[in-house]
Amino acid sequence: MKKGWILFTVLGVMVLALTAGALYGQDLVTEAGEAATETVAQSSGSGGFLSIVFKSGVMAFILWMAIFGAAGAGVYFGVDCAITVRPTKIIPQNLVDSVTQAMAEGDVLKALKCCDDEPGPLANVLSAGFSHVEEGFDVIEEAIATAADLETEKLMQKLTWLSVVANLAPMLGLLGTVQGMIAAFATLAGGAPDIGVLAMNIAQALYTTAGGLTIAIPCVTVYYVFRNTANRIVLRMEALTMEMIKDLRHVEVVED
Repeated sequence: MKKGWILFTVLGVMVLALTAGALYGQDLVTEAGEAATETVAQSSGSGGFLSIVFKSGVMAFILWMAIFGAAGAGVYFGVDCAITVRPTKIIPQNLVDSVTQAMAEGDVLKALKCCDDEPGPLANVLSAGFSHVEEGFDVIEEAIATAADLETEKLMQKLTWLSVVANLAPMLGLLGTVQGMIAAFATLAGGAPDIGVLAMNIAQALYTTAGGLTIAIPCVTVYYVFRNTANRIVLRMEALTMEMIKDLRHVEVVED
């Protein structure tokens, strides 16, 4: 899916650019004299989330950019599926009416031209059958079944990207949790812990988990909704196709 790869490329460039900016402009070491109460107040105040994103270290910042990228990808693929996985998109009524009329007239070439004029999944399936009309009905059914499987696979590949995002987001959140807890225990191992830094590390661990789940739950929901919708549309398309070609047992090709 070219659009998906373009999106991920753009997101990757953004992550690299933001990471480079962080490496250049961010102080990687928390000042030793920073008061613990002030840090805790920042973490719990209105700017606490931004503090966690930008002041938890380079690794945490990269993880947050990846989580934000997964959120953007989830929105993109969800909108793309909402546009493409629709009955009117896959089974346009104009095509059904024109092909039905052509078949009622016994004009296969006219029906094939209707498919060429309005390309899409249903048109591709019907064209596969009409292209083999001279080879017998068994060959027509086999060609239609193969074309239907191909169109179904294309449709499901769009939904697969939503599933990828839904599985990737919690893993990114879990990685952020592990990174935050490692940093928290490292703070405890250094002797008298800085309570503010410890709170920041724990907050980083919990926020990334929440972020990953916040992305994954809607993506899983949307994925199953569209998958069930796609299955219903595919079944309807296959039944409609078999109904439209049943007369090909007796129809003759009309030559110009």
